[in-house]
Amino acid sequence: MDLKDEKLNPEAVTEYYGEILGGSDDLKTDACCTGGETVTPSVKSALARINDEVMTRFYGCGSPLPPAMEGCTVLDLGSGTGRDVFVASQLVGPDGFVIGVDMTQSQMDVAIRNVDDHMARFGYETPNVEFRLGNIEDLKAAGIEDHSIDVVISNCVINLSPRKPDVLREIFRVLKPGGELYFSDVFASRRVPEELKEDPVLHGECLSGAMYEEDFRRLLTELGCPDVRQVTRRPLEIVDPEVKAKLGLIDFHSVTVRAFKLENLEDRCEDYGQIVTYQGTVEDAPHAFVLDPAHVFETGRPEAVCGNSAAMVQNTRYAKHFEVIGNRDRHFGLFPCATEIDVSRPEVGGCC
Repeated sequence: MDLKDEKLNPEAVTEYYGEILGGSDDLKTDACCTGGETVTPSVKSALARINDEVMTRFYGCGSPLPPAMEGCTVLDLGSGTGRDVFVASQLVGPDGFVIGVDMTQSQMDVAIRNVDDHMARFGYETPNVEFRLGNIEDLKAAGIEDHSIDVVISNCVINLSPRKPDVLREIFRVLKPGGELYFSDVFASRRVPEELKEDPVLHGECLSGAMYEEDFRRLLTELGCPDVRQVTRRPLEIVDPEVKAKLGLIDFHSVTVRAFKLENLEDRCEDYGQIVTYQGTVEDAPHAFVLDPAHVFETGRPEAVCGNSAAMVQNTRYAKHFEVIGNRDRHFGLFPCATEIDVSRPEVGGCC
């Protein structure tokens, strides 16, 4: 496994998004768009306050905005013109803070000149957002300190990096213990041939740099995160015949995944006899909390869970919303979980 895509050209990405694309209508595929997106009422309300200049130059592939972010420090990787930063600004509230990092100056210029307008729209006297020009492979150079971030989000950007291991390594460096990585990106059903990575259109359209899902899982395991949860997925439609011919039989999906910086996660779902009860206190989730499609916690209903799932709701910012009974003192063997990212699984509804 080698996720260092040396043939991917960062300068070509900057040119594609900074000069070639005038807006989302110029895209040749639906990879970098949010067709059919369903969002929570809070996100929908927040989106309604984003101005037209920011919205028309948005190229994301999902809605990587997890719940319960009040007061959090959030980092958006590849923030572009700032759509998700400005949405997150409202979700974290005036006591939270959102940092956007992007390497494209023209995109950054749009974001920065729209800060004052959006702070006025949100009713904030002091801006709770900041945009920094930089590379997502080196967040230290952008001034992001160790263990300083509660939530890292990203929207169809990590696939563009030629150094994906460095990006993911940096993410887990800056996350606080119990912090969450929640991002949408394009994944491939097989490894993309090297010759396609030199194609600037395929690269800019988020296809030639797409990660093979199993390689992504292996890389996260190497970084100490052996359990990654798929939240939503949708197949990508390749409408341009020339692009379709180049890609052959490779299938692409837009997938939203979540991963946590937790020390006690295991590579299999193990049974410790733990019981979880959701309290119904997360905004926009009064009836049920969705950790992933296989783990939907109904309000007030006790659920038996594996040790990993218990840790994800007990040792993170979600802890105040759950009651967890039991610990890991006694082991009962494997727990019948279904959590792996799998391109053969049926499609599930959701925000991406």
